[in-house]
Amino acid sequence: MKPGEPTRLGVDDARDIPTLEMPYGLVPLTHASAGIRRIVGLAYLLVWAWEEHRRAASVLKRQASEHVVLLIDEVESHLHPRWQRLILPAVLAVVRELRPDVKVQVIAVTHAPLVLASVEPLFDPEQDALFMFDLVGNEVKVTRADWRPRGDANAWLTSEVFDLKEARSKEAEDAITHAKAALKNPDLPIEEVKRIHNELYRLLKDTDPFWPRWLARAEAAGIEP
Repeated sequence: MKPGEPTRLGVDDARDIPTLEMPYGLVPLTHASAGIRRIVGLAYLLVWAWEEHRRAASVLKRQASEHVVLLIDEVESHLHPRWQRLILPAVLAVVRELRPDVKVQVIAVTHAPLVLASVEPLFDPEQDALFMFDLVGNEVKVTRADWRPRGDANAWLTSEVFDLKEARSKEAEDAITHAKAALKNPDLPIEEVKRIHNELYRLLKDTDPFWPRWLARAEAAGIEP
């Protein structure tokens, strides 16, 4: 994907529309996907804001700032998971290229575990931080989370950052929650064990890692695997 030559969309539109060279042809930016438009808009905003600041500093006979603060809300918005994994490292690289001696602080908000997984190789606990916003009663509470690499998106989903019990459907999560309770209760009626087993069989695939924990309980209750 590379910038292409500007083009006109019709005789009734005098604008020169920027284009992108895609593997399948030249695409006017106004016809690109929401994800691509967001990325291009962000790149344009970064360069435009910095260049305008430099020009203003020159006019005012002042030095350009040595600090840049970039705030991005919903950094993963409209992006395919493949791009969610790339967007924040790419933004950090672009910001550094504006001027190597400028100190840049990026404040990015996300609900995507892939975004957090993507910055694990770049995160420096000495200068970076992860904050969580939680609704407690009628107030939003901000806490600084202990940073540690999780390894993959599922591990982030089940961490205290996203606070999911399972990285699955809600129905599968409920079935596993009931099954875990059954594992601790040897006196559970056989009918309830069978019901839980049937729910697990309906919702989990044959190779699910939870099966080894459950099958011993099912066999003890006389249920065939």
